[in-house]
Amino acid sequence: MKQSLFTILENTPLTKDVFKMILSGDTSAITATGQFVNIQLAGKFLRRPISVCDWDEKTLTLLYKVVGEGTEQMKQMQPGEKLDILTGLGNGYNLEKSGDKPVLLGGGVGVPPLYALCKALLKKGAEPTVILGFNKKEEIFYEEEFKALGVKTIVTTVDGSHGVKGFVTDALKDVDYSFFYTCGPEPMLRAIGKAAGTPGQYSFEERMGCGFGACMGCSCKTLTGNKRICKEGPVMESEEIIW
Repeated sequence: MKQSLFTILENTPLTKDVFKMILSGDTSAITATGQFVNIQLAGKFLRRPISVCDWDEKTLTLLYKVVGEGTEQMKQMQPGEKLDILTGLGNGYNLEKSGDKPVLLGGGVGVPPLYALCKALLKKGAEPTVILGFNKKEEIFYEEEFKALGVKTIVTTVDGSHGVKGFVTDALKDVDYSFFYTCGPEPMLRAIGKAAGTPGQYSFEERMGCGFGACMGCSCKTLTGNKRICKEGPVMESEEIIW
């Protein structure tokens, strides 16, 4: 974990409620896809955890949804403003388990961490398929960015306004895959666990207190006891979760 100041380079809308923020700063503590950062905002006691969408040696890309006062505050920020950010939090996905044809399933704001994961899997020679789930066409983001990577990208919408009508599990049944990686709301993770034909890894979305394991405010039940999503997670093995 590392605490440092980042400078906002870009903060632009992708949809009505989802924004893309690119920042410059020290990203050396980010070592795995699926990790997250924790952002300090003026006037707020608790930091805001946001998953890492992408990064390089000098820049950090975050996609966030405006759902409360904290993210509304982020939405108003302009290029040049600085943010105090904790980086290198969480364990991240294990690429060694992917096999040749992993499938990546993201629901809503569970989509962002799959982007860097997809790039890393391509780099190691895997052939991932990506399934993105949304409620309706107006909420879709990053479909074209995944397609630009050259991977098969399937989009589902609950109302059928774009792509496959239904949920990510409706598209999953027609995909041949060796392992699954997913991030999204808990009902989606549960459904994928029931529908999947292979083991996989879940990345949990959870409200957090400290973000680095001190407060025990976020946890889930596993076969070996309760585990902290911010510390032992956010990525957990599908076989170990007790729903």
